[in-house]
Amino acid sequence: MMNGNGAATVATPKTGLKKITTSDKHDGICQDMAAPTVQVQTIDELHSLQKKRSAPNTPIKGIPGALAAISEEERQNNQLQSISASLASLTRETGPKVVRGDPANKSSNITTPKAQHHHHHIAAPTISISDSSLKFTHILYNLSPAELYEQAIKYEKGSFIASNGALATLSGAKTGRAPRDKRVVKDDETSDVLWWGKGSPNIEMDEHTFMVNRERAVDYLNSLDKVFVNDQFLNWDPENRIKVRIVSARAYHSLFMHNMCIRPTPEELENFGTPDFTIYNAGQFPCNRYTHYMTSSTSIDLNLARREMVILGTQYAGEMKKGLFSVMHYLMPKRQILSLHSGCNMGKDGDVALFFGLSGTGKTTLSTDPNRYLIGDDEHCWTETGVSNIEGGCYAKCIDLSKEKEPEIWNAIKFGTVLENVVFDEHTREVDYADKSVTENTRASYPIEYIPNAKIPCVGPHPKNVILLACDAFGVLPPVSKLNMAQTMYHFISGYTALVAGTEEGVKEPRATFSACFGAAFIMLHPTKYAGMLADKMEKHGATGWLVNTGWSSGSYGSGSRIKLAYTRKIIDAIHSGSLLKAKYKTTEIFGLEIPLEVEGVPSEILDPINTWSDKKAYKDTLLKLAGLFKNNFEVFTEYKIGNENKLTEEILAAGPNF
Repeated sequence: MMNGNGAATVATPKTGLKKITTSDKHDGICQDMAAPTVQVQTIDELHSLQKKRSAPNTPIKGIPGALAAISEEERQNNQLQSISASLASLTRETGPKVVRGDPANKSSNITTPKAQHHHHHIAAPTISISDSSLKFTHILYNLSPAELYEQAIKYEKGSFIASNGALATLSGAKTGRAPRDKRVVKDDETSDVLWWGKGSPNIEMDEHTFMVNRERAVDYLNSLDKVFVNDQFLNWDPENRIKVRIVSARAYHSLFMHNMCIRPTPEELENFGTPDFTIYNAGQFPCNRYTHYMTSSTSIDLNLARREMVILGTQYAGEMKKGLFSVMHYLMPKRQILSLHSGCNMGKDGDVALFFGLSGTGKTTLSTDPNRYLIGDDEHCWTETGVSNIEGGCYAKCIDLSKEKEPEIWNAIKFGTVLENVVFDEHTREVDYADKSVTENTRASYPIEYIPNAKIPCVGPHPKNVILLACDAFGVLPPVSKLNMAQTMYHFISGYTALVAGTEEGVKEPRATFSACFGAAFIMLHPTKYAGMLADKMEKHGATGWLVNTGWSSGSYGSGSRIKLAYTRKIIDAIHSGSLLKAKYKTTEIFGLEIPLEVEGVPSEILDPINTWSDKKAYKDTLLKLAGLFKNNFEVFTEYKIGNENKLTEEILAAGPNF
């Protein structure tokens, strides 16, 4: 019914409610702008409009600006064929049936992959049966952090978004690496090349046992409805980068490796092809403890001939990172490239410094310098052209993290970062970095570009300074010493630091810890091989070696005090600037170290540790005790050979403590 003004009126009901008036005028209380409806028939189709996908174009080699014509369907088929081959069981002629996309994204009307190749997620028919050869395995390929967040939150118990935007998740029963469960296949290729025996981190296994574990991992992954696949790179040096493929069952693991490896561009993915190395992470599934060589339900297995790694019985993501680092410690020296467990930064004038140090020595703190560019915090290569970071991200410890002490790391924990095993408030999701309820080994994994002063690409010229860090809790090593080449090799091979009471149960006094090359758990060759390469490169490029003690002065732990971080920073600054090379030096007893008489900003009396001890006899006794520990540790290396002469020179042995 129309009133005189052309507006529709609604008859007043008998209840006496006020009548409703509508108008097509813009000031009406109820209006419909008559916008066109979305031209879709279902909610699924509507959701598909949200997702815009742009396909990359492969450049044609040799023709600038020209692009290869390759269809999206052909590109995906090539990728899927490669992934299927990676997942192939040795007992079948072909790999599993694989299809891209999340099985949860199927619409009610199932169609074949070919009919839907233009959509972002491909729906595939699934068969409700346990036989993996009769089912499709969905491949979630190189997902973005946002997609991986969604997968983790939806399907992985213990995954939450923290208040800082990071993905907080759990690694299960294992919250650290399991070095005693890591094994390497000993075969014709590795038996005479790798470091085996006393002191070695390489525990042997045979080819057959590896294949048993590989089949177990592959069968487990193939039995799942979906697996995550990352195709990425190692090494920022384009001439020596390695293609790696990681197949895993958890979004957490996929996001972790997205951060830790170098992320390829869409164009680089098109030409990725067959990987140089593949990880099968079936960590949710245990190994068979009745299998030969197995000593627990965990097994991390490397086969260098097959270029494969298998993970069973541990979900700790660091196993993947360090497993690949072990691989690089094998592959790079074969190319005459030195692989290094070190931090690395560069000054504004292009001067590069390497920082070696075990846990607690200050490697991360001192290499992450706001006044210098960060090339990397942990893993590097030294090539004929300079240094390059192996990784695309950082894996920082979070225990007791604070914005005041480590602002760069604090600010890097945001969307895209994986927070591992942290504790947070149930309501606010604010992280309590001091809480060790789950583990003391809480970690954050983030892309290196989250550090504001990161140098991208992560490469630099040849290092000028090689800094060996030791936290000497005995209190007898000088705050800084200039090393000759033989001393640099001796202390590099030794890899010394000290544990103090409180860091480990049962430690009541300082305890010396030695880790060859400052990373014995990851090296594959004998430590003297890496030391020889380091000496050659330092001599060729004029680098200087330094031993910096970030530990105690005025006495051992418990009686003395730790050297102030401000003094250590002044020492590092003097090394970077070159001023410390011009200082006057004197030589200490026993260790024969050259120590400067003065360093700007550092009290001169602390530069020689004997000055800070009131009890000189106690100093001498403690010094001799530490010297004896060095000698005992080095005995394992004295029979090994190095260089063309294939003999560890007397000069290196003489560079150790003399008493």
